[in-house]
Amino acid sequence: MRRLLTAGLLVAALTAPALAQTAPPDAAAAPEPRPPETKAERQRNSAAKLAGLLYFVQNACPDLKPDYARFKDVVAGLGVTLEDLSAGDLLLRSRAYTEVYTKDTPGSCARADTNFGAAGSTIPNLVVKRTAP
Repeated sequence: MRRLLTAGLLVAALTAPALAQTAPPDAAAAPEPRPPETKAERQRNSAAKLAGLLYFVQNACPDLKPDYARFKDVVAGLGVTLEDLSAGDLLLRSRAYTEVYTKDTPGSCARADTNFGAAGSTIPNLVVKRTAP
């Protein structure tokens, strides 16, 4: 009887670490689910994305330039002010988008013209052709 009890304890001691490794992760270790994004937050993010795009276009696309008056109207339609975009979280987001666009400068310039140029499929006339000086 003593041998059987010892053998049982030994088996339990040897298998416990293996069972602990295969156990599901602790609920406390799992990341908290993010709340659903609100319409206002999507609009703020869209404004930051556009600001990042126009900053990129201004500095990286030799044949294109932003139409800032049109941009101001579009952003106002999203419920965001230029002051909102010039500081804090939205400024950081817009710079992050600019960084993404620079990873493929020729492709990003072409997409900016296609989506936001004179015949733009997303927001026409947000980006216009540069004129020769």
